[in-house]
Amino acid sequence: MSEDKVVVELTNVHAGYLPGVNILNGANLVARQGELIGIIGPNGAGKSTLLKAIFGLVNVRDGDVTVNGESIVGLKADKLVKRGVAFVPQTNNVFPSLSIEENLQMGLYQNPKIYAERLEFVTGIFAELGKRLKQRAGSLSGGERQMVAMSRALMMDPSVLLLDEPSAGLSPVRQDDAFIRVSDINKAGVTTIMVEQNARRCLQICDRGYVLDQGKDAYEGTGRDLLNDPKVIGLYLGTLGTDAA
Repeated sequence: MSEDKVVVELTNVHAGYLPGVNILNGANLVARQGELIGIIGPNGAGKSTLLKAIFGLVNVRDGDVTVNGESIVGLKADKLVKRGVAFVPQTNNVFPSLSIEENLQMGLYQNPKIYAERLEFVTGIFAELGKRLKQRAGSLSGGERQMVAMSRALMMDPSVLLLDEPSAGLSPVRQDDAFIRVSDINKAGVTTIMVEQNARRCLQICDRGYVLDQGKDAYEGTGRDLLNDPKVIGLYLGTLGTDAA
């Protein structure tokens, strides 16, 4: 597979939830094969909306979203899963009354035959889940639930994984763990697009980052470049630049 292959591309996307009100106002993004893309920006910039525009959860009114070269605008979530798109929302991302194993099986309802093969893959990244498959998801901590949610999304062998604030609500130790796991998933070959409030950690692990502001991509560059860009530091990262190098 070519590293230059474009997996996801947003071109001049305008999108919103209410008629006549756009949250995205001409957003652009490119994610290539095997990349980890970070999306940061102030509250209300449209970060989560951008992920939902890719996953068909918000109306795209103008522009285009393609996955592996084909437009996916207007497709519902089940069709997108078949096209290789997986989405992990920030909240309500596990079935609490089901066991870990049943949650993982729910991720494969479209193709249950590959369960054993995919279970081996996800427990290679989240080894502790493999030892606790019968435990009810509702009894897990926030960080453990996040692991289950990411594992379930990976069961269908997606070509792209969309993560909406994987560190939100976690303790500092669990936040670090979440970022390590995201990096591990990406290193295992899954193209990953992550929205994250913890801008510094996000930019430290991503290949490239986009800074969204008022529904547009205001800045784009490698994670390292954005961490050290005086404009990005001044406008979006506050005092971050002092310890980011």
